[in-house]
Amino acid sequence: MEIGISTFLEATPDPVTGAVISHAERLRNAVEEIVLADQVGLDVYGIGEHHRADYAGTSPAVVLAAAAAMTKRIRLTSAVTVLSSDDPVRVYQAFSTLDGISNGRAEIMAGRGSFIESFPLFGYSLEDYDELFEEKLELLLAIRASEKVTWRGGHRPAIDNLGVYPRSVQSPLPVWIASGGNPESAVRAGMLGLPIAFAIIGGMPERFAPLVDLYKKAAARAGHNPETLPIATHSHGFVGETTEKAADFFFPSTQAQMNVIGRERGWPPYTREAYDAARSLRGALYVGDPEFVAEKIVLLRKNLGVTRFFLHVNVGTMPHREVMRAIELLGTRVAPIVRKELARHGEKA
Repeated sequence: MEIGISTFLEATPDPVTGAVISHAERLRNAVEEIVLADQVGLDVYGIGEHHRADYAGTSPAVVLAAAAAMTKRIRLTSAVTVLSSDDPVRVYQAFSTLDGISNGRAEIMAGRGSFIESFPLFGYSLEDYDELFEEKLELLLAIRASEKVTWRGGHRPAIDNLGVYPRSVQSPLPVWIASGGNPESAVRAGMLGLPIAFAIIGGMPERFAPLVDLYKKAAARAGHNPETLPIATHSHGFVGETTEKAADFFFPSTQAQMNVIGRERGWPPYTREAYDAARSLRGALYVGDPEFVAEKIVLLRKNLGVTRFFLHVNVGTMPHREVMRAIELLGTRVAPIVRKELARHGEKA
């Protein structure tokens, strides 16, 4: 059971002061977070790719590489790479470079993206949304499988027996499929024998059990052993000294950011009542003291069989020192409780 951090490198107005952190400062803060996460024993740190003013993470591999040489053990991944609007050759090159710098700790989490800003930015049509992802995933997997590539598709110039370098330290370079709960994504990942990461940011995590089952059945039909395939989840949350303090501290920035996204997507205003309901034991928010957050992760493991858990912190802008403290608590207090509890039940932690 791996436990780590995911972030979109939020650079939103502070909900209290209104001050806006610069992209440069947020990027430097992220490097400090990765170094700390490594020091406190967390397993993975992921950065999501976005192309809008309220996020600084347009180039996850660059930020991860900045921390790679200062860390020893932590795995470094995108969360996600918007593969549909990128060039798989450059994606592979960026992450194989990261893999070399980190000596085999890089991963790619490929997704179609929950935001669409990258499509017009890089000259792609949303009418090709699904086709782009399928085609580019095919090419990415072909590149990681062979030094010399011959490939032809409909949205990118053909490649005729050309080499792609540098090659990754890991063979193969891990590629995950990210999903917000789309059954087709679960089936695709299973058929390809690729690890899957589910974004669970609302409702009850246990409701994703049918998708996990669908994923495993698709893997088995394609000849893969579903018991060996990693499954991850990504959920918003925050760890504090007490549950009450964590809840009160995490709410303002979460509400502000959820309302920004909500206005774009037609969601109702985000209320404290909805927030508190999501903080319950069976809810999708992992907010509380170390013992409570650990209890929720153990329950997640029981219900979905996950092998990796990402805590997405921060949501919106929060003081850097508080984010660092949450990371410290996740590594030094939450993770040991989870590992001990899993070991007590005879599971590998």
